[in-house]
Amino acid sequence: MSAALPEPNPHIAAMAAYTPGEQPQGSGWVKLNTNENPYPPSPLALAAIRAVVAAEGAALRLYPSPDASPLREAAAQLHAFPATDILAGNGSDDLLNILIRAYAGPGRPIGMLDPSYSLYPVLAAAQGAAVVKVPIHADFSFDVAAVAKCGAAIFFLTNPNAPLGVSFAPVKVAELARAFPGLLVVDEAYAAFADADCAELPKTHANVVVTRTFSKGHALAGLRAGYALCPPGLATILHRVRDSYNLDRLAQVAAAAALADTGWLRETVGKVRSERVRLTSGLEALGWTVVPSSGNFLLATPASAQRSASPATGEHAYAFFRERKILVRRFPNHPLTASALRITVGTAAEMDAFLAAAQAWSEG
Repeated sequence: MSAALPEPNPHIAAMAAYTPGEQPQGSGWVKLNTNENPYPPSPLALAAIRAVVAAEGAALRLYPSPDASPLREAAAQLHAFPATDILAGNGSDDLLNILIRAYAGPGRPIGMLDPSYSLYPVLAAAQGAAVVKVPIHADFSFDVAAVAKCGAAIFFLTNPNAPLGVSFAPVKVAELARAFPGLLVVDEAYAAFADADCAELPKTHANVVVTRTFSKGHALAGLRAGYALCPPGLATILHRVRDSYNLDRLAQVAAAAALADTGWLRETVGKVRSERVRLTSGLEALGWTVVPSSGNFLLATPASAQRSASPATGEHAYAFFRERKILVRRFPNHPLTASALRITVGTAAEMDAFLAAAQAWSEG
């Protein structure tokens, strides 16, 4: 008889894994639950991939650039930023994990706003780090002094916030950076859809890192690529703890090409923003309450003449949409989100389908 399965580290045994949005099986779904870009990636990114796999994919037998130089150089050109101060990652989730490896652990908590991205506590638990949560107020603001005094070694500010969709002005983030004594990570996964971003702050604030992903604005969620804009000296520290060759060859070239295609980004982001406005107006006309969003999604609370806003109403609406093969997302464990649905902004046809279902639910 073989030996019993060994016990993992106690802090791993006690933690729970991250729960991603549902990935439906089969066809016919309107998938509005994971904030993917509804449009195909940049043609330049696809051409870059085809070039790598040409000649029977001979280049794939070779390791990629160990520090993702093609992507880092492209990001440096876009942001007028030193390439030596840019770190590439396997999606921004990888970058968040690298930052926690370097700056958090037992006795060095992470901090986050509440509600915010639910992956942060999972990554913290894997490092044996505690989590300090600073509440977002009912008016969607937060207290800079509360963050400054929270005791975290590293604080994650999702901007625009997910799942709320609200954004915090760069001047407010700069104020926070001056007040907070630790490392401030501005997670800008949805920055492409917002009116402003914080990409300039690492140039002037030695404790600010800005992370970006290609999963949202650039429609490359399936490739997993991201980068971090770091203050001088930080990237050198982070390189010590990142995985070797943490970004594959296809992701490096596709992401670099995507950054260069600013026209494609401007066009597709414009479409998403336009549909975001139309979706907001359509839901408000049905009596729903919609949080003003700077992302490619809305947090909306369903209500109608027949049903008042409540967690039970949100659960009923979620089930109603799912029965019609429309997937949205619920976050029932926080007062600001318990009654609401988070809805990804899709194509015009997808928004037509969702609004038709929302009207049917409201009239039911």
